[in-house]
Amino acid sequence: MDIDKTKRLRVKAALVNLYLGDALSMPVHWFYNPFDIKKTFPPNGITKMQAAPRYHPSSIMNLHSTTSGGRKDKKGIKQNEIVGNVILKGKSHLWGRANGHYHHKLPAGENTLNAWCSKWLMTILAKDGDYNSNKWLEEYVSLMTSDIPKHPDTYAESYHRGFFANYALGKDLNNCAAKTHDTPSMGALVTVAPLALALLVSKPLDVVQKICREHVSLTHPDKGLMKVVDSYVRLLDSLLNRDNNDSVEEVVIKAGNVISGTKLEKLLNEEREDSYVVGRIYSLACYITDSWPSACYLASKYYKNPKEALLINTNLGGENAHRGSVLGTIVGLSSSTYDEGFYNTLAQHKELEIQIEDYLNRFYPLKSITSQK
Repeated sequence: MDIDKTKRLRVKAALVNLYLGDALSMPVHWFYNPFDIKKTFPPNGITKMQAAPRYHPSSIMNLHSTTSGGRKDKKGIKQNEIVGNVILKGKSHLWGRANGHYHHKLPAGENTLNAWCSKWLMTILAKDGDYNSNKWLEEYVSLMTSDIPKHPDTYAESYHRGFFANYALGKDLNNCAAKTHDTPSMGALVTVAPLALALLVSKPLDVVQKICREHVSLTHPDKGLMKVVDSYVRLLDSLLNRDNNDSVEEVVIKAGNVISGTKLEKLLNEEREDSYVVGRIYSLACYITDSWPSACYLASKYYKNPKEALLINTNLGGENAHRGSVLGTIVGLSSSTYDEGFYNTLAQHKELEIQIEDYLNRFYPLKSITSQK
């Protein structure tokens, strides 16, 4: 097989699995007890695309600030409402309910907001052929603040709310990033793969890492997080450009070990239950120090079978949606495969297929194969 065609297949699988990992997990996103997943979707938990249930047993959405990033202000200081007035217009009433679902009434196969951001970036890259941070910020603001919603989600992570709280104060877009307790989180990585895979075609690794760090810093200003961004981009590069005989497990383990104290090879050799590793050794929460090793652990173990990898990730619970997106890119690049049945049942399947093909034709065009023959 021509090496260019091989790369195209790998990249398509990475992108498709990014959205599959998110959509599969959406209905049980932030379910922190795996038994609640089986109780809500008996008998075995999530096995196919499902709609968001009405009741969320682990939800603390009513404790999240609607005026900024992080949790609600305990001092009672009056601040401008961001949710409902600046972003998520018409959806603020969904934030005050106990056990309300983060992704209220999203249908089966629908993606969460961060995955929609990935779609938006992918579309901009396909159109322009390169990345411009100012262009991205302008598009991000336009799409997020639209009076007619450009995405169906009802929840915005802390980083979105913090960014738009600063935006509402009139700050320059390049200085709107807010820092909270959960800035270094897995959600920061969701848009990295479309950006990195587009740039790696024409730019050296160190340049791509720099651009990706700067991109992530626009919304997630955290130095420790940048080490993971570098490691993730290096991993994407290694998997994209590897020979068939290169060890996938080796490079994934190395990437995961960028977090101090992580010993994925030891954990894999011990053959622990997945729920022991992702749930006890590493927290199910969004924090990057736990979620990044968790994603790499699952990728190391299940990279040959993306469907299995994504279903296991989903049913472990916690921050499974954004973790699933990142896991999806890794197992997609590693296997060059994705589950057609899952892909066909994505809520935005037809539109997404067009978006992905436009992206591939821009950065991994089939004509380059013909011209070499």
